[in-house]
This record gives sequence, C-alpha cells and structure tokens, in this order.
Amino acid sequence: MSDVQTSEVMAGLAASIPAAPKEGQLVEGTVSALGRARVFVDIPPFGTGIIYGREYMNARDILRKVSIGDTIAAKVVMPENEDGYIELSLKEARQALIWADAEEAVKRGTVMSLLVKEANKGGLIIEWQGIQGFLPASQLSADNYPRVADGDKDKILSALNELVGKHLSVVMITADQKEHKLIFSEKGLEEKQEKEEKVGKYEVGDVLTGEVTGAVDFGVFVKVEQGLEGLVHISELDWGLVEDTRALYKVGDKVKVKVIEVKDDKISLSIKQLRENPWIGAAKTYRKDQIVDAVVIKYNRHGALASIEEGVAGLVHISEFEKEANLKATLSLGSVYKFKITLFEPNEQRMTLSYKAANEAVK
Repeated sequence: MSDVQTSEVMAGLAASIPAAPKEGQLVEGTVSALGRARVFVDIPPFGTGIIYGREYMNARDILRKVSIGDTIAAKVVMPENEDGYIELSLKEARQALIWADAEEAVKRGTVMSLLVKEANKGGLIIEWQGIQGFLPASQLSADNYPRVADGDKDKILSALNELVGKHLSVVMITADQKEHKLIFSEKGLEEKQEKEEKVGKYEVGDVLTGEVTGAVDFGVFVKVEQGLEGLVHISELDWGLVEDTRALYKVGDKVKVKVIEVKDDKISLSIKQLRENPWIGAAKTYRKDQIVDAVVIKYNRHGALASIEEGVAGLVHISEFEKEANLKATLSLGSVYKFKITLFEPNEQRMTLSYKAANEAVK
C-alpha cells in the first residue's frame, strides 16, 4: 500500500471515530459497575462515564436504587478527566430532562392539575416536578379571580389565600430554564377549552372559505371563524414546488380550504387538495423509460429537480455529473432539456430522471 493510500485509510478511520461528547451534553448509557460512592456507565461509542464525588452525593438517593444493566441518562460535566473517564451528573441530567418536558408542555398546552402551595399579593405559588412556578392573579379564571372593589392589596391577598391547598387545572405558558422560571395560567385553559369547542365543530373533509391572516416560511395561516385559525403547511399549498409562500398569498386574501386534520384545539388545512392531483393525469401520459422534455426548477443537495408538467417533477441525481459544479454548468435553472424517466411511481408521486441516458438514446 502506498503512502498516499495509507494516509487516505488513516484519514477515513479518523473521520469514522465519533467526536467525544461535549460538556453539558446529555448522554445515555448502561450501568456497568458499582463502586463505593461511585457508579460506572458504559457510553458507546465514547467510552466509560463515572458519577462520583459531589455528583454522586447530589443523586445518592436515586443511585442507591440503580443496578448493573440499568439504562440511565446523565449530563457530561467533564468530557475526559485525568483517569480517562467521562465525568457525569445525574442530578443535572434530571433537571435538563424536566425542563425539556416543561418546554414540551408549553408547546402542547398540556393541562395539569397542581396544588396551590402559597399566595402573595401578585398571585399564587404552585409546584411542578419539584420546581416552584408562579400563577399571576391576572391569569386566574373568572371563577377564581379576586373581585375586590377598591383594589385593596390586603383584601386581594386574603382572597388568594383561600385558594391555598386547592388543586387548580392550569396550563404552562412560560418555561425558562436559564431564569429558572415557570409561569402558569388558568385563564389559558379556558381559552384552550373554548378553542377545542370551536374546532370540534369541524370534520376532516369539510370545505371552508377563510381569510389569510399571515404567510410564513413554513405555510399560511387562514382564519376560518372569529378566534380560530388553521395552518396550511407549505406542502399543502400547491401540487407544484412552493419556495415563497408570500409570493402566493397576501394577508386579507380569501381562500377555499379543506380540513385535513382536527386535533385537540388545532385544525390543519389544505388548499392543493381542492385541485386535481396532476400526478393522476401524468399516470396516463407518461411511463418509465420514456424520453421527455423537462424544465429545471431547483437545485438541492441531491441534484436538480426538473418538471415535466405543472406539479409533476423528478430528481436528476448529482451522481450523473460527479460534482455540483458540473451539474450547474450543464443544467441551467429555467432551461428545458431532454431526460429519460428512470423511475415513475405516480401513486407515490415519485419520479427520477436521467440527463445522461436521454442524451445517449438520442445519439
């Protein structure tokens, strides 16, 4: 083997070795050994982790129940100590996982029943997963909001104290790990329930007329009734390629939409499903191995997309051109070329095209 080949092999081997986990990264591994006030964790393919010292003391109640073979999640404190171990923290990992759950609860609008621990003049202190959170008085439902005519703060506190020891159904509206802040709302639950009632009136397949209220990179929001908007994802706007939603729709545009999903307090919509799927017509016109004219409409990391008719496009793979520069030099955006259909699955809306095979056939 030549020196060049050897260096290439070594470079390939080096590239295949995974990077060591970074400080603060969450990792998962299997308990491989239990020592005195220390736990060893096998973390393939990185090596062996260790929980000891202060980190062991912080999580000793949990670690005492751990057995060899158990899978645990931990947070990297030091990627490699002087003994070659990855130092881990179980307590910090639990905190990170809890805050990840909190962020998910905010996103999903999860309803939870929580105990009121304390009251102050601004609202209520409640606890979730061992973390204290705050429910501002302004976020209380109409039934629990302190009605004090003169706004006397002592009277407000007295009214709030009546809720201490009770369970309230709330939703989390803020989860900020850096600030160690959780904010809850009881009013938000009422709004969520009202929205669910509105959404419940609709069924998949319903055709509605709505008004565009916003266009973003990933789709268009459409108001179907007062207080209820649905998202038309970019993939549901048109059968053809959509790169700029704002070029298609403006705020205030009236559009017809089809309900494609109803879930909890959300409704998903489609515009393209109210139009005939062009792949149905294409199935009658085109076949595998056919030579066709197609216009190049987009480059991507796999090659180029070329359209044989509106809404029906296939991939021209970059492997035909060896590298991206060759592909772009050969196929210009907006230009029409001859291609051979090498894969045609209209039911799956999949097609691949070959520039090389078409030109060889012509010769």
